[in-house]
Amino acid sequence: MGKPGPLDYIKLHLNILLFSFTTVFSKAASMQLNKEGLHSRLLYVFAFLMLLNCGVYALAWQQVIKKFELSIAYANKSVYLIWGQLWAVVIFGEHLSLLNILGLVLVFAGVVVVSYE
Repeated sequence: MGKPGPLDYIKLHLNILLFSFTTVFSKAASMQLNKEGLHSRLLYVFAFLMLLNCGVYALAWQQVIKKFELSIAYANKSVYLIWGQLWAVVIFGEHLSLLNILGLVLVFAGVVVVSYE
């Protein structure tokens, strides 16, 4: 297996970005359920988007990881946590604590160390 190039890493991270929207759709569905119960149409829209997103991600992931050693691909997948926190703040107005930020920095540092080993 050859060393992945920059375009391979871009594809990997775009796929991880795509997967991070699963949490957005999941939380939006949960909010609709809490707000309007099982009668909410948006609940089913968000649940469908969540499942569709997972399906597209799974197919794309299988193609992307062909270029990587699994240890590298899965280490990079932890960047999903960073995207998830970003969406929590930007979309849902949540706040990050100092420990959240420290944890995200630690995750990012780990990805960098594993990727440039």
